[in-house]
Amino acid sequence: MPECSFILGGKAGDGIRQAGNFLAHLLAELNYRIYFWDDYPSLIRGGHNFSIVRASDSLIGAYRDKVDVLVALNEETVHKHREKLKPDGLLIYDSDVFEIEGIGIGFGSIVKRQGGKPVMRNVAAVGSIARIAGIDWKIVERVISKATPRDTELNIKIARAGYEEAKASYFELERLEQGPLPLVQGNEAIALGAAKAGLKLYIAYPMTPASSILHFLARYEDELGLVTYHPENEIAAVITAIGGAYAGARTMVGTSGGGFALMTEGVSLCAQSETPVVFVVSQRPGPSTGVPTYTMQADLHFVLNSGQGDIVRLVVAPGDPDEAFIWTGKAMNLAWKYQIPAFVLTDKNLSESTYSFESKGDEVGREEACLWDGEGDYKRYLFTRDGVSPLAFPGTEGAVVKATSYEHDEFGITTEEAGAIASMQAKRLKKRDYLNVNKLEAVKIYGSSRAETALVCWGSTRGACVEVGSELGLRVVQPIVLEPFPEEAMTTALDGCTGVIAVEANATGALARLLRGYGVGVDEMILKYDGRPFSVDGLKREVTKVMA
Repeated sequence: MPECSFILGGKAGDGIRQAGNFLAHLLAELNYRIYFWDDYPSLIRGGHNFSIVRASDSLIGAYRDKVDVLVALNEETVHKHREKLKPDGLLIYDSDVFEIEGIGIGFGSIVKRQGGKPVMRNVAAVGSIARIAGIDWKIVERVISKATPRDTELNIKIARAGYEEAKASYFELERLEQGPLPLVQGNEAIALGAAKAGLKLYIAYPMTPASSILHFLARYEDELGLVTYHPENEIAAVITAIGGAYAGARTMVGTSGGGFALMTEGVSLCAQSETPVVFVVSQRPGPSTGVPTYTMQADLHFVLNSGQGDIVRLVVAPGDPDEAFIWTGKAMNLAWKYQIPAFVLTDKNLSESTYSFESKGDEVGREEACLWDGEGDYKRYLFTRDGVSPLAFPGTEGAVVKATSYEHDEFGITTEEAGAIASMQAKRLKKRDYLNVNKLEAVKIYGSSRAETALVCWGSTRGACVEVGSELGLRVVQPIVLEPFPEEAMTTALDGCTGVIAVEANATGALARLLRGYGVGVDEMILKYDGRPFSVDGLKREVTKVMA
């Protein structure tokens, strides 16, 4: 079958995400393309957790409203999600916990018989799902073995017992005639892209949904040849990053809106001292603490305008892990080429969801910065044609390396002379003219390139927009670079459009406001701000209404 969707639900502590991860990898083994959204409250125990795993024969980046299989480890899951089950869909539930019409399997009893822990009901459920979906046991065994470094044999026994308890296949998911693709979370792709471009120091105070970048890089420090550091707060994180970059290490920090609020003075210090640092800002609903474990795209203008004074910066917003990998690498290289702060703007949906990953890895490499040649007196802030001064690092023979938050002359010595102030301000601002984003494929077009109606989207809303655009015959335009804004590329992408609809996961139309500031007309906005991403079907309904 070309497509199949699942919801797995239970309470926090039932291992729902891990079950979804097992299932996603099972389906990937059959060469399906995967999108896996994990929905959970900010609770360690209790509350309601569920995962949506969608498998398709083509690349996808969003879920659909209806699912083929609903797997319930508690009764609340049925009450919350039964209306999402297709009329011919299957309900699988733990018959040890409650009784309802459907396929009842005693997951708790299976785990108890095998001597497992209660949380291992999730593994029994995955085994049963595999049997019901006609997936060969050898594939299940292989996936469980790879995914459970601890208690592997016990997990396999429990999965096997769940497989056998299901007794029969109700439908069959066959291996597709296409090659397999690995599964990657957006945050993992960000981490790998930065590492490929030479990241040496990652600093972060954990904050959902950026935290897993720190966890991933800390786990693979040795393999990736870098160091991770967890300081006492976000202010310490950004100042340490600036110090690391001053010493010559490519640095990156990661946070969400509340943490980035504490880093904004550091953005100004990066700009004045011309120190390259990459900031990852993973958005969640605000204001303030907001809704910590859900998604939104409401921090665009916060990032665009962070820091005091006139600041040249690069802001990119990738839409899937492939773009996250490539554009994080580009952000690192461009930050060092132009000695500016660069931002990778993501959100919970992209950061924590799992996707099939198509990139080969050779799209990103390390590009060298402009280094001092050792001739004459070293001027850290030398006036140049493009505003980029040669770099030297502490310990370089013959160089006195300065960095300052004050306005300064070419040597880095503080000045308050009017002419010197104006000259140095102009020097830094030159970089924006030479940072020609129109040459970087800063804007992508999907769907019908000649359609008169365009959906304009950014970040992770791209996934739903691309599918809806394809189904309705619309043009889909996605600006990836948001600062410096690619005016020329955007004008070309929208040439011939008579209707522009902005699709965003926020309440005020942040991208629409940015577009209008550059003279790009936006006729309608479709906004979603409940903390959940757009579904393909939900967005299609909204687009159809607007077009009518």
